[in-house]
Amino acid sequence: MMQFLSIYMTHSFQNATIKLSLQLSRNQLAMASAETGGDKYRSFIHGEGEKNTVWRLGAPPNFDVVNKLFEEERTNEWPEGSVEEKVQRLLKTWEMEMFHKVRPEDQKIVHSQGYTGSTNGMKPLTRKEWSAMGGYNAFLATTLPPEHRIYDPDKETADSSMSTFLTAFPRGFAIEVLDVYCSGPPKVAFKFRHWGYMEAPFKGHPPHGQRVEFFGVCIFHVDEEMKVEKAEYYYERGNFLASFLSAPAASAASASGCPVMTGNGSNKDY
Repeated sequence: MMQFLSIYMTHSFQNATIKLSLQLSRNQLAMASAETGGDKYRSFIHGEGEKNTVWRLGAPPNFDVVNKLFEEERTNEWPEGSVEEKVQRLLKTWEMEMFHKVRPEDQKIVHSQGYTGSTNGMKPLTRKEWSAMGGYNAFLATTLPPEHRIYDPDKETADSSMSTFLTAFPRGFAIEVLDVYCSGPPKVAFKFRHWGYMEAPFKGHPPHGQRVEFFGVCIFHVDEEMKVEKAEYYYERGNFLASFLSAPAASAASASGCPVMTGNGSNKDY
């Protein structure tokens, strides 16, 4: 199904992909270049533009540990300035800001008005709703009955959910862009991979030390300045959570389905 979706999206956006020329606005580039001691894969963490930023954990996040995991195990090393590298920076910066910056006015990648985000075709969440429930709970929202939930986002807070995954993945939860279907604006569509190693307990389940990963597709709806107005994520939630119960098979790879089409702080990439 993921292969079908890839083919579908490639054909749907073929006119846009001819122009694969994703550009950050001059304002964004200026702010990014002004950072001191910045992260090499993310923008808007340090520098004059962040001096008044309110951080969820009280200080700017440090991604050195997860960057090491990312560099050791990424599928591709995209050339600097390539479309894939720019989309990957957009994705990593979006996750950093949405998970770590408390106030909407401090977020530079996310559009200031009317932003919404959804997962697997569920109800879109406003930025206020996302912040209140926490990013992990938003991503892991489900309609399953409570008794069948490996992880129950309805019983977790933003802080407890972050603590759960910070604990389970001591080396971080890395993310990479695998393919870009459309570079926008108004749409940036891409396939991604998210992975980490369960080297500590998860909700009472003992660590198995193996890699836990999932593959998915995301569509960012962006304005002319490449600020995200809407985010749509599609991935197989159940298989991901089941990986915490027992060590995933070595052959488990990118054959994740598309839930919608089937009807259905620190040191982290989130």
